[in-house]
Amino acid sequence: MNFKESMLMTDFYEYTMSYAYFKQNKHEEVAYFDMFIRRIPDGGGFMIFNGLHRFIEFVKNFHFDDECIDYLRKTNFFDEEFLAYLKDMKLNIDVWSVKEGTPVFANEPLVTIRGTLIQAQILETMLLVCVNYSTLITTKAYRIARAAQGRGVLEMGSRRAHGVDAAIEGARAAYIAGCSATACTASGEKYNVPVTGTIAHSYIQLHDTELEAFRSYAEVTPDNCTLLVDTYDTLHSGIPNAIKVAKEYLIPNGHRLKGIRIDSGDLAYLSKKARKMLDAEGLEDCKIVVSNSLDEYIIDDLILQDAKIDSFGVGENLITAKSTPVIGGVYKVVANEKNGEIIPKIKISGNVEKVTNPGFKKVIRFYDNDTNQAIADILALKDEVISKDEYLLFDPSAPWKQKRIKNYHYVELQVPIFVNGQCVYETPNTEEVKQYCIDQMATVWEEVKRLRFPHRYYVDYSQRLFDLKNDLIKQNTMDI
Repeated sequence: MNFKESMLMTDFYEYTMSYAYFKQNKHEEVAYFDMFIRRIPDGGGFMIFNGLHRFIEFVKNFHFDDECIDYLRKTNFFDEEFLAYLKDMKLNIDVWSVKEGTPVFANEPLVTIRGTLIQAQILETMLLVCVNYSTLITTKAYRIARAAQGRGVLEMGSRRAHGVDAAIEGARAAYIAGCSATACTASGEKYNVPVTGTIAHSYIQLHDTELEAFRSYAEVTPDNCTLLVDTYDTLHSGIPNAIKVAKEYLIPNGHRLKGIRIDSGDLAYLSKKARKMLDAEGLEDCKIVVSNSLDEYIIDDLILQDAKIDSFGVGENLITAKSTPVIGGVYKVVANEKNGEIIPKIKISGNVEKVTNPGFKKVIRFYDNDTNQAIADILALKDEVISKDEYLLFDPSAPWKQKRIKNYHYVELQVPIFVNGQCVYETPNTEEVKQYCIDQMATVWEEVKRLRFPHRYYVDYSQRLFDLKNDLIKQNTMDI
């Protein structure tokens, strides 16, 4: 995405609202917005936050150049005074965010932005574009990698991704979540994600025989030779020819057959047969790689069937999060400032899940001191002091369900990213985010990470936030 496309990657109503604020002389008023996700995809128990790096890059480079202004002028919606204001605008926002790689849950603020109405409003679409997709794919990839139970997972979905950006960002997201490598070369160059690849069926078809194709590839890549064995007949042609090349060329020349890949058929049955055939010929170290529309549920079933598989190549079901291809991230105003006072705001809806949590808030995560496992999160108002000795947790949807905790420590999940428009956060590299993700996911109970019917992780309210929300609901609703 080039610079102009990034700057105009904004729902047009952000501009029409901004124009109205400007003409009403409200454009210098300050508001607070929360970005959060309403539902966890795939009926899962958690999400993994990602996409902040792209948003930081966007904010750092934010400005309206002549091309952008010329386009907005051509829409005939805005006068020259407003366009001149945009042209001269410098971001002076404050941003707080959860770190990339953090396990997060529904309805808790992931990113909070404080800024003037126009500045905070114009950032909405780009923030959601950056966070929604990356968080979705990181979460999906973690589920797939976890299902593999320590076996390697290769991300190979670029050709099925919904565009170039999706392929590159999706590969990074998959690696952070536990995939071992990607087939997306561009993600390797941009984010240092390890890249890997072997051969396609076309390579084999374009040789006179399968054996000739295998031999030629082995001669060129003797130390990295993985052969695709299902072009014609996996058990009666592909595997026997792979063994023949290993014994007649690779081993005599001091090399080993690295692996075979099976891309069709009954993967459990074929992998078991393949393992016996390879082992019988002294190729116990030859790895078996499988692909073909895999997802976490198929991988889980293959392992339950004792399939002899060392690693999985996963494409379309990962890169598109095919089972739940959209994540419901939203950006809602939660407060504004008047005469230096923060005034909480609430949106009320007939759909309970669309009622927002008002006020300038923070997200606190409690950890058990003995196990370092996460106990629960609470949403609290920003100025609240949280006790370090004892705290009463309660379910906001069923406040009689309570738990008093002791022997804990806690952290505030959001950290400052921008202060007065200046970036105060050092963006970690891909490896650092991956390690942070590993460390953070280790604090989440295994029951929460289950593929099926996960345990609910509680996101509670502080008493002050609970009272504030209910008071605002009463103030803004009428008896029918």
